[in-house]
Amino acid sequence: MNIITQPISEIIGQQIINQDDKSILEIDREKIINLFKEYGVLLFRGFNADTEIFRDFSNLFSTDFLDYAGGAFNRRVIDNDQTILSVNDFQTEIKLHGEMYYQKNIPLMLWFFCANPASQHGETTVCDGRHFFAELSNSTKELFSRKKLKFTVRMNKEQWLIKYKIDDVNQLREMCKNHDTHLTIYEDESVLLEYICPVVVPSKCGNYKVFINSLLPSIQLSPDVLRFDDDSQIPDELMGELNGIADKITTDICWNQGDLLMIDNTRIMHGRKAFTDETREIYIRLCSPAFQF
Repeated sequence: MNIITQPISEIIGQQIINQDDKSILEIDREKIINLFKEYGVLLFRGFNADTEIFRDFSNLFSTDFLDYAGGAFNRRVIDNDQTILSVNDFQTEIKLHGEMYYQKNIPLMLWFFCANPASQHGETTVCDGRHFFAELSNSTKELFSRKKLKFTVRMNKEQWLIKYKIDDVNQLREMCKNHDTHLTIYEDESVLLEYICPVVVPSKCGNYKVFINSLLPSIQLSPDVLRFDDDSQIPDELMGELNGIADKITTDICWNQGDLLMIDNTRIMHGRKAFTDETREIYIRLCSPAFQF
């Protein structure tokens, strides 16, 4: 099957376009892998995909699917498959972020599928973290070389049982140990969790730096959970710089029904625009690549 490609935008990604009414399952796997390694985000359009095809196609490239345990939002399970989840638990904007960068165990790869686009708005946004880092001022780069982010969350017992999909506090204790998360347990089994992580990370190949984290949406949606690792507050002036960069170099993906999106979660940040159409249905899968990465 011949692959027809064009850029998603002038600054990011590639679209793989179906012009011969072929099945997406017939695509040359090695060509897709090479494009993914080069661009970090691929949009598959015009392949008449459904949820089953989404599952089968993503399975061709992926392994170690996650069930979103420890995730920040509520995710509805699709077709009784714990690895296919709706992202529509609320409708407001979500700023650019790397998926689950508030914990150690992140998915290295993401898949999105458009089961039904919103009638208006609701675009998914993408941005290359390499490009974002290059846009930072020298003073901000220096700041991020010295300071890390600290996420601090207080939860009662019922909340953490649901969030982490576990049965007792010993499981939570072991999970936090494995995830480098500091855990404080109180008499009523409510807990305080603290996780520290960098703002900027080295690329997988080690040749460049990547701005990828959960800073922007955390400050937007839950500002009380996030400070620098020395417990200093994150200045408004800094957030102004970061949001300005995001506005300048973000690409909007306007969904068509049946679109698939493949994202390198070690390099490409994503988010979404607000929407009001309750019929919007975008699904996500969290995984690792089943190829050398």
